[in-house]
Amino acid sequence: MKKIIPAFLFFILFFGWSINAQEIAILKYQGGGDWYANPTALPNLIKYCNNNIDTTIDSKPETVEVGSSAIFQYPFLHMTGHGNVVFSDEDLENLRTYLLSGGFLHIDDNYGMKPYITREIKRLFPNTELEELGSEHPIFSNKYTFPKGLPKIHEHDGQRPQAFAISHNNRIVLLFTSESDLGDGWEDPTVHNDTAEVREKALQMGANIITYVFKN
Repeated sequence: MKKIIPAFLFFILFFGWSINAQEIAILKYQGGGDWYANPTALPNLIKYCNNNIDTTIDSKPETVEVGSSAIFQYPFLHMTGHGNVVFSDEDLENLRTYLLSGGFLHIDDNYGMKPYITREIKRLFPNTELEELGSEHPIFSNKYTFPKGLPKIHEHDGQRPQAFAISHNNRIVLLFTSESDLGDGWEDPTVHNDTAEVREKALQMGANIITYVFKN
């Protein structure tokens, strides 16, 4: 039987997004993982985008819980952390409805998150596999060009950076970036002592993701 989204969620989705057309929220989850990691990352990315790609995103991102109807107010959710992630059945249903209704989730592995989040993504979309995005995908060239695809920002296990996606109706609804650590590159320069060049790469890739979401 086809699932029917409750009327109040349609109202939140369409009315909320008309107001918050260019807003980002941080996704808070259960399981013990540090969903609050990289506190300066998103504010810095937002500032960079507002200054360079003509967005008008609120400088202070809100925090929303996976199972809350508040997620429907935001077209872009960002999720990060180092450890365990657990979604309840209610969380999964809410998040799935959000994504299939036009929402977008970017999950950036801050190192150590991958085995847990890939398990939960499989529960979220049991009949759909994560697919790696090739370097030719427009998300790597829609504003700034990355000929080799996802850039490497921080080294962890010597593995290449990879971007995986779940798509619906020819649109990415979930993007999982692994072995890149974009969020660390978005943080204040003093946090990781990254060079200006490394931070610029991370911020440009973040701007590409935001450009993709707001234009699709």
